[in-house]
Amino acid sequence: MTDSVPVPDSPSTPAVPPPPPQHWFADVLASDGRVVRLRPITADDVDPLQRFHTELSDRTRYLRYFGPYPRISAKDLYRTTHVDYRDRVGLVLELGEQIIAVGRYELLDRPGPRAAEVAFVVADSHQGRGLGSILLEHLAGAAAENEIDTFVAEVLAENTTMVTVFREAGYQVERSRDGSVLHLEFAIDPTEALVSVRDARERGSEARSVGNLLAPRSVAVIGATPAAGRVGGVMLANLLSGLFQGPVYPVNPNRRSVRGVFAYPTVRDIPDEVDLAVVAVPAVPAAAIGSVLDDCMAKGVKGLVVLTAGFGETGPEGLAAERALVSAVRGHGMRVVGPSALGIANTDPAVSLNATLASILPPRGRIGFFCQSGPLGAAILGEAAARNLGLSTFVSAGNRADVSGNDLLQYWDSAADTDVILLYLESFGNPRKFSRIARRVARTKPIVAVSSGRLAARAQPAGDMDRSIVRDLFAQAGIVQVDSISELFDCAALLGYQPLPGGPRLAVISNSTALSWLAVDAARGEGLEVGEPANLGPQATPGDYLDAVVAALRDPGIDSVIVVYAPPVALPTAAFADAVRAAALAVPEANTPILTTFVAEQGIPNLLAVRGPGGIAARGSIPSYPDPERAARALARVRRYAEWRTGPVSSVVRPDGMDTERARRMVAAWMAGDGGRWLTDLETAELLGCYGIHVVEFREARDADEAVAAAEELGYPVAAKATGELWRRRPDLSGVRLDLWRPDAVRQAYRDLVAVCGDPVLHIQKMAPTGVGCVLRVQDDPSFGSVIEFGLSGLIIELLGDRAYRALPLTEAESEALIDAPRAAVLLSGTPASPRVDKAALAELARRISAFFDDLPLLRELSCDPVLAAPASASILYARVRIGPEPSRFDIGPRRLA
Repeated sequence: MTDSVPVPDSPSTPAVPPPPPQHWFADVLASDGRVVRLRPITADDVDPLQRFHTELSDRTRYLRYFGPYPRISAKDLYRTTHVDYRDRVGLVLELGEQIIAVGRYELLDRPGPRAAEVAFVVADSHQGRGLGSILLEHLAGAAAENEIDTFVAEVLAENTTMVTVFREAGYQVERSRDGSVLHLEFAIDPTEALVSVRDARERGSEARSVGNLLAPRSVAVIGATPAAGRVGGVMLANLLSGLFQGPVYPVNPNRRSVRGVFAYPTVRDIPDEVDLAVVAVPAVPAAAIGSVLDDCMAKGVKGLVVLTAGFGETGPEGLAAERALVSAVRGHGMRVVGPSALGIANTDPAVSLNATLASILPPRGRIGFFCQSGPLGAAILGEAAARNLGLSTFVSAGNRADVSGNDLLQYWDSAADTDVILLYLESFGNPRKFSRIARRVARTKPIVAVSSGRLAARAQPAGDMDRSIVRDLFAQAGIVQVDSISELFDCAALLGYQPLPGGPRLAVISNSTALSWLAVDAARGEGLEVGEPANLGPQATPGDYLDAVVAALRDPGIDSVIVVYAPPVALPTAAFADAVRAAALAVPEANTPILTTFVAEQGIPNLLAVRGPGGIAARGSIPSYPDPERAARALARVRRYAEWRTGPVSSVVRPDGMDTERARRMVAAWMAGDGGRWLTDLETAELLGCYGIHVVEFREARDADEAVAAAEELGYPVAAKATGELWRRRPDLSGVRLDLWRPDAVRQAYRDLVAVCGDPVLHIQKMAPTGVGCVLRVQDDPSFGSVIEFGLSGLIIELLGDRAYRALPLTEAESEALIDAPRAAVLLSGTPASPRVDKAALAELARRISAFFDDLPLLRELSCDPVLAAPASASILYARVRIGPEPSRFDIGPRRLA
């Protein structure tokens, strides 16, 4: 029992605490890749907190409290657990039902900016897992919400671990010393260094969490059975036949052994530790899952693979059960692949893990594959094996309720055995994070992705726009985007075994005129530069091929080579394959990719393979394609990636002259008063002005006299515009009167427009310089987050869907590339009938819009239409802004699992 609870000792100690902020609850990965649960402390934590404290070692208590302090007093317990979640905040980390770490801050009574003292303590058995850094990160996030600028900490000088936590967090820490006590003080603004530290820790912990799954020392199969037609039977058979290097433990309460291997009633009954548990039962009863997870936690299980179906894919009830499963698994410190997964595999001979339902795995290789679809995963593995493409690791995540493509990208980024990454995606859990990670990873490792129709359908109702968004956002992140599994492996065969092309210049060598020109036409259609093909004729010998390929590789004007061999009659092909391989070996300094169409084979044919350790196809093997058109398409996609990869790495640059704080106050006031809505024209202009985004000056007029007065104030010439939605964007401009130079012209225009539109409220606006009409919009895309759109205005261009898209925030180079991306953008560079416009002003406007949305999460939508791009300016004639609740998933703030 705890001591009796005293009455509050000060007005800041609430007798009845407010409800804890729900968005402070989070599942977070420790540095070892295991999950811990973070939540606000509550008044119900008195007894658990006292138990946590008494179980600390004497040394830990001394370092935290500067003395023995064997038992927390009732007064301190009360102050710790009765908090207001503003000036006094407490957070705990839990594993199961046990508190394993506590952190808190309390506002200091001192002049100047709001400052709070921060402290935390971690259970002895969980020290060294980065839990102090997690608590500091989340306490800083809570403090920033509560307008606290500075953290202060008093630390014993000998407590080097705590000092290191503060120093390595990325803060600029000021130190002073008073005897044995260090006084630390630092601002908690999210600086670039702080975000960099956060991202690095996130990358490390997520990579380790996946590594725990893919390289287990032991595996338990829950639901193992000898029946070959059941999931538990197939899984156990694959693990045993795949030569897994650790022990495999069947778990079946009704059998003493399965397939000759001793079986255990539960995971808890297994005598040794278990790293990975595979749930291979037809269904997981809700009443049983708790005991299964308790058993797994007791045995130190780091992750689950759930093959069982019947969850989110079945509807609302299944989705609720899926979320409950993930919550329970994470609450027990584990991660889960699935449910409805095909499984995971690791071909590393030191692991040899086939924890999938696929009986055939591709050979060992350097390609990593992530797939959401379970049934499709088996077909993917089969096709990879048929093409002789080697995989390093494979994950089929099924419903992707927890482990996602983002996690695998983090893992493969630092995986020494993986050079190429393949993704089959149906959805994104956190699109902004996906884009951030992919941009970094693709700089060193190619990423090839199939975006399914299901992913496109979630973006926007119009299918053409969907594909454009997917195409542009993947290209922005350096992802090679393909439309089918076949194209995915076409690109993988080139990326995994041949060097990247150094340019667009292609040589085609063939013994068939028809096939040569198929390759040439396909390559030119994809933007490659191709001269006359080298036609060796149907009587070509292996020596002819050797000489032609060597000559092409030695030509400094050639960046890649496609070799086509189609014998007119059935002939042995080994000599021709040897000739192509010998040519590649003869000119190793060329570093030029070679692709073939070799008697309709695809993948890495045995005849064109270079054998590495263990006899597997190694780098230098030459890929073959069923026809030269597929070879040309794969080469063109890889060439575009190579161009992106070798381009300059730019960063997000914040333009000058932005008043972020004023903008935040304005948006907060509007949200408090009205909630989400479209802002008025005047509100929009005022808000955009905070970011140096200026709508051409205008005034509202409600009668002819006000219209004339507005024109006099603005200065002639002016335009008069109807304000109703039906009139703003009419291509016939029937709601607009331009170039009004005199008061009587303004009066007449006012009368005419009111008669036409029936609304007495008009805009009188200064005339902008003549230019090319453009459109800049930002919208919340359900799949990708905030997306900026650019294109030229005009009904025909809009019907053609000639728009370019980028995810926010934009780097400097991306803002410039956005302006050049639409097909009609050539008009901005000048034509015989019109001068070149100020594209730099358009790019600057895009960067300001990017910062606008990056700083203000309550922005939902923006439209600047039209923007007149003139030779020396870019003028916004009309803009609209919509505000609304912040999306639940946003890649900012402290680390957390989605």
